[in-house]
Amino acid sequence: MSSPTRYVRPLSPFLSYRWQYTMALSFLHRMTGCAMSVGLLLLTYWLVAAATGADAYARAQQCFAHPLVRVLLIAFSFSFFYHLLNGVRHLVWDAGHGFEKKTARLSGWVAFLGAVILTAYFWFLVLGRSAGGVA
Repeated sequence: MSSPTRYVRPLSPFLSYRWQYTMALSFLHRMTGCAMSVGLLLLTYWLVAAATGADAYARAQQCFAHPLVRVLLIAFSFSFFYHLLNGVRHLVWDAGHGFEKKTARLSGWVAFLGAVILTAYFWFLVLGRSAGGVA
C-alpha cells in the first residue's frame, strides 16, 4: 500500500543564496586546488624529462614553449599563489580571527589581488631570466 502523503524534498540551500563575490572566491579556491593537480602532472613530466637525458629534456622544453602550454603554466602559477594565500586566510580563520564581514571581504580581495600580483612578478622574473636579463 502506498501512502497518500507525498513528501516534497527540500532544495539545496545554496540555490536560494544571493550571489556574493565571497562565494566566487570559495569556488575559485576549489578550482585552483584541482588546477594544481593538473599542473603537478606538467611539473612531473618536466622533472622526468630532465632526469632522463638531454634529448627528452629538449623535447619537454619544446613542448613547454608552445603558447597554449605557456598559458596553462601561467594559470597553474596563479592557482598556486591564490591557493596559498587563501589557505593562509583559512588558517587565520581557524585561529578564530577575521570573521567580521568587512575583514572577511577584505582578506578575500587581498588573497585574489595578491595572487594576481605574485603571478605577474613570478613571470616577470621567469621571462627576464630566460631572456638573459637576470644572472
